[in-house]
Amino acid sequence: MWNKMMQFLGLADEEAGTANKQEKAGEDAQPDVVPMQRKAAIVNLHTQKQVKLVLCEPQSFDEAQMIADHLRTHRAIVLNLHKAQFDHAIRIVDFISGTVYALGGRIEKIGHQIFLCAPDNVEVQGVISDLLKQQAELNNAVSKSQMR
Repeated sequence: MWNKMMQFLGLADEEAGTANKQEKAGEDAQPDVVPMQRKAAIVNLHTQKQVKLVLCEPQSFDEAQMIADHLRTHRAIVLNLHKAQFDHAIRIVDFISGTVYALGGRIEKIGHQIFLCAPDNVEVQGVISDLLKQQAELNNAVSKSQMR
């Protein structure tokens, strides 16, 4: 009985259990007894959690801690600083940059005053900085032509 329970839980080999049965039954046991097949383990293929992306538009530095809390819970953030005053925006970026660094993540500028903050469980591919440089050069060229 004990061996059957151990086999059912997968803690004992089935061959050892059948050998014990044959020893107990003696020499007159049937030689063509087939041992039970082990059941296949069920594996969940959907083990990865859904990754959430949080959109934030802080207006003051007071909201920076809430944004950092999202990063600590492994959520990626798109940070839009258009509504924040310039000095608050700099402090927010400094605070979030430190948080991202401490968590081993990445921060990428994806537009004018728009940043992508990704924790270590989110992989970021591609480069937008080339487009930003081209846009800045185009803006400089336009402003120079307007000055003439």
